Amino acid sequence: MKYWLLKTEPNTFSWQELKERKSEPWDGVRNYQARNYLREISVGDFCFIYHSGEEKQIVGLAKCVKSNYPDPTAPGESWVCIDLAFEKDLKGL
Repeated sequence: MKYWLLKTEPNTFSWQELKERKSEPWDGVRNYQARNYLREISVGDFCFIYHSGEEKQIVGLAKCVKSNYPDPTAPGESWVCIDLAFEKDLKGL
């Protein structure tokens, strides 16, 4: 099991959205190095969710429930996504 740090803009996809939905694809990543890391994340790995922008803090802990598959939001097959599930709220700790 590994631990990862995933960054998101809260106005694009927030921790609260993942918390409410319980599980969600982590898609739309278009940075080559981030894509390479996504390929390494395995089922059972934990991911700290970091809100960038004004907030700049780790807000929650998620768990990978489906690893590395083609991102349906991307043209072609070179981009991947994973599925994350809400694990623990860390905001305010």
